[in-house]
Amino acid sequence: MRRVTLGFAALRAVAAGALVLLLWNPSAAHEATGEATLVLLDASLSMAGHGGHWRRALDTARAVARGSGLGGRGSGSIIWRFGDRVTAFDTSPPTDGASRLAPGLAAAAGHGGEVVVVTDGAIADRADLPPDLVRRARIVVLPRPAFFDAFVASVDGPRRVAAGDTVRLTVGYGTAGKRPGKGEREKATLAVSLRDRRILSKPVVLPDSGIVSTELTLPPSAAFNGPATGPSPAGGWQALEVRLEGVAGDSEPRDDARLFLLEVSPQPSVVLLAAPPDWETRFLARTLQEVARVPVRAFVQAEGASRWRDATTLEERTPAVVARAVAGARLVVEAGNATAFAPFAINGAVLRWPDTRRFDGDWYVAATGSSPLAGALAGVAWDSLPPLTSVADLPSAPDSASSVALEARLARRGASRPVVVLAERDGRRRAVIAGSGLYRWAFRGGASGEAYRALVAGLVDWLLEKGAGSGERFLPLTYETPNGTPLVWRWVGSEGPRDVTLTLSTERGQLVDTLRFDETGRAELRRPPGTYRYTAAGGGERGIVAVETYSDEWRPAATALADQPGAPEGRLVSVPLRDRWWLFALAIAAFAAEWAWRRRQGLP
Repeated sequence: MRRVTLGFAALRAVAAGALVLLLWNPSAAHEATGEATLVLLDASLSMAGHGGHWRRALDTARAVARGSGLGGRGSGSIIWRFGDRVTAFDTSPPTDGASRLAPGLAAAAGHGGEVVVVTDGAIADRADLPPDLVRRARIVVLPRPAFFDAFVASVDGPRRVAAGDTVRLTVGYGTAGKRPGKGEREKATLAVSLRDRRILSKPVVLPDSGIVSTELTLPPSAAFNGPATGPSPAGGWQALEVRLEGVAGDSEPRDDARLFLLEVSPQPSVVLLAAPPDWETRFLARTLQEVARVPVRAFVQAEGASRWRDATTLEERTPAVVARAVAGARLVVEAGNATAFAPFAINGAVLRWPDTRRFDGDWYVAATGSSPLAGALAGVAWDSLPPLTSVADLPSAPDSASSVALEARLARRGASRPVVVLAERDGRRRAVIAGSGLYRWAFRGGASGEAYRALVAGLVDWLLEKGAGSGERFLPLTYETPNGTPLVWRWVGSEGPRDVTLTLSTERGQLVDTLRFDETGRAELRRPPGTYRYTAAGGGERGIVAVETYSDEWRPAATALADQPGAPEGRLVSVPLRDRWWLFALAIAAFAAEWAWRRRQGLP
């Protein structure tokens, strides 16, 4: 009987112990061996650049995945391509415009087998790589040989200009790699072309290494009118090409030119007068450039009643020049002292921002809900906006011919004062802004920045009678993008983002693609190099974007990785006990054996 009791106790102990272990669920470690080899293949453009080893890298990745060559020990084959993203394997030439290994290593972190990286070693995110993942991976580096390269790094300038404007472009250019031969610093030429017609060239001296910048000034006759025998550029969007020429020993020509897109209009549609300039006019001018989608000219008066300067170049302008620009503008913004604007005859709409007597304090703004701007401002969270610093007395009180779009209350108490007033008399539209500190909305960015943008866009749209305002649902965030990187678009419509079908026109014909906006209002479109004129279905959006032949990947870069054997096998992998089926079977078998034995003994 004692033996029976001990047997029951042993079975009960085994079953109870297994049950406790399953409830506790501790992890047990074992060595990860025999799993498939995962190969991360560098598919950035540098692998196909000067001296790149794409075919050799492709053969190496296949050999490692098969478990042959280079001592490969994998029992399966998985190959992923990485560049500026991680994609499935295919044998097409590299297309990614960046070499970022961190996303690939992060995706491979849960892989139990060997991880092998095949790359040229020019990794852009070396500092972001987790050290433990780097130590684990076996790295095969196929470095490019050293070579000399001269390139154009960047082109910046005004995005919208009027015919007759002087265009100033800031061009960054430089060299990388060891220069062939010795002697004085080499000279080259920066050439600007428009539709295959050279309009400007400037001799420059190449730096020994690195990037320097220079300014190219395109006179109005060259930029927009052209020679008598040459073609004249039409209005609308134009693509300027800035090319570096005459460099001896330049091994990589694909980064010698950059594109810059700008819009040419017959005359400025918006003129901003600031007397004197301040933070309000600075942020207003920048936002007008973005939302008005027409050329904007800004003049400032800071040195006397008769002296005006171009806000962009700070060159002095006579009152006659300013008067001509004001007379031809469809919208004039008057910010500051009203007496400075009295000599000018205005034929278009007017937005006034007077500097009359102000009442300082924290003025919190809210929309009235019954103005023409109500739709444009419908999505603004007013309680989250910074307060205005002051509110001015209006020259005249709002009457029946005007409407108040925004009003403010001091510390959210007491009577409200009008901040934005709209009026239409004799067929001309006018608006007055009485608040100071609106620039703080734009300066903060985020939701406050979008509220500022919505206000300016709504004002421009109403003042121009929807002729050139920001009625677009989306805009390009990047007009030009380097080879291998996506064109990025931003949703700016008042409604939520949704997919939009685009018709893209090129010299080779037309194609249709879809912009798929995410919840943040961002969409990407990947296209091969070329200039694309786009038209949106279901809306009036149209414009031009370009994918350049240029890429940072074409330039020589330092090798950030070195060959290493890694630690693909012998890696400890933690497995919880609940993942071991035999522990469940042991508990069930022990309970079943005890029950069956008790039945045979006639025990309950």
